[in-house]
Amino acid sequence: MPRWIWQHPNWPQVTWQADTLAPLLRQVTLAQGALLGRTQGSEPALRTEFTLDALLQNIVNSSAIEGETLNVGSVRSSIARRLGLPDGNASPPEARSEGLAQIMWDATTELDTPLSEARLLQWHAWLFAGDDGFLGRKIRIGDWRGLNAMQVVSGRIDRPTVHFEAPPREGLEARIAEFLTWFNTSRTNATLDPLLRAAIAHFWFVTLHPFDDGNGRLTRALTDLALAQGEQQSIRFYAMSAAILAERKAYYAQLEAAQKMRASAEPLDLTPWLSWFLGTLLAAIQSASTQIDRVLGKSRFWLQHRAQGLSPEQVKVLNRLLDGDQPDRGGFEQGISAAQYQAVAKVSKATATRHLADLVTRGCLVKLPGGGRSTRYQIQLLK
Repeated sequence: MPRWIWQHPNWPQVTWQADTLAPLLRQVTLAQGALLGRTQGSEPALRTEFTLDALLQNIVNSSAIEGETLNVGSVRSSIARRLGLPDGNASPPEARSEGLAQIMWDATTELDTPLSEARLLQWHAWLFAGDDGFLGRKIRIGDWRGLNAMQVVSGRIDRPTVHFEAPPREGLEARIAEFLTWFNTSRTNATLDPLLRAAIAHFWFVTLHPFDDGNGRLTRALTDLALAQGEQQSIRFYAMSAAILAERKAYYAQLEAAQKMRASAEPLDLTPWLSWFLGTLLAAIQSASTQIDRVLGKSRFWLQHRAQGLSPEQVKVLNRLLDGDQPDRGGFEQGISAAQYQAVAKVSKATATRHLADLVTRGCLVKLPGGGRSTRYQIQLLK
C-alpha cells in the first residue's frame, strides 16, 4: 500500500463527506456575511484600517508559524503605502518587508490574474527579497526545489521520524501544471464551494512542496488568494494565518494525518482536514468580528464626545478603557478605579477624582456598583 496520499493512483481526485461538512460550511458562510455586513456601514477610512490590520496580521503570523519574527513596524509601513495611508516611517523600507507586502498585495488584489508558474516563482523571489543565505544555507530563490528528497523529519539522525515526504523532483513541473489548471478552472465550478476550494488548494499545494523553503508561507498566501476570489473582493477583514498560529500544533498534525494513507478509511477522503480548516477559518472570522465591533464602538463613542473639550489626560484614559479587553494594550476590562486613573493619567488624587466625576456628568463613564476605594468606572457606549 502506498505510504503517502500523492502516491495513490487516484490522486489528486480527493473526496469528502458533504453531509458532515454542510453545517460548518453554513456557519462559516453566515459568519462571513455578517462580518462583511458589519463593516459596510463604517467609514471608508475605518475599512482601510481594518484591511491594513488584517493584511499585517496575515503576514506577521504566517512567518511566526515558521518561527520567524518580523519587524512589525516595517511590514506595517510597507502595507500602508500600498493602501495610500501615511506610513509614519521616515527610514527606507526594508527589502524583506517590501517583498512580503508585495506577495500579500498581489494575492489579495490581483484576483482575476491567472495563477501561473511565473507568478508563483515571483512570489518566492519576493519572499526571500534581500535574503543572502536564509538561516545560513543557500536555497534556490525564485526557482523550484533541487534534486534532493524533500522530507519533514524529527528525532535522532540515525532513526528519524518522517512526518511528510513530498513527491519526487522528477515530474514536479507536470504536477504543478496540473494544480495550476485546477486552480484557475475551479473558480468557476458551481459545484465546488469556494471555501472548500481554498482548503483543497491549501492541502494540494503544501503536498507538492515545490520550493526548497517557504512552502508554508506561500501556501497560506495562496489560500488568501482563493478566499478573496471566493468573496469576490480584495478588501480583507480577517486573518486566517493568525488563527492557524493559535493552533499551530494542530495545524501540522492535521496536515500530517491527511498526507498519510490509511488502510481503514477511504484513502483520498479529506473530510477531517476540510473540517479543521473550516473551523479555523470560522475562528479567524469571529476574532475579526470582535475586533471590528470594538473599533466601531470606539468610533461611535468619539463621534459623540469629540467636541466636549476633554483634557488630554481624560482622552488618554478613555482610549485605554475603549481598548478594555485587550490585555496586551494594558486595557481595563473591569473598569477603572480612581487610583488607576491617577497612575495612567499621571495626575494627583484630587485631579483624578475630579476628572472621573466630570466624565460621568458628560455621559462618557458610568459608575459601577460599589463604594469607597472599590468604586470603579466603565465606558458608557452607545447602543
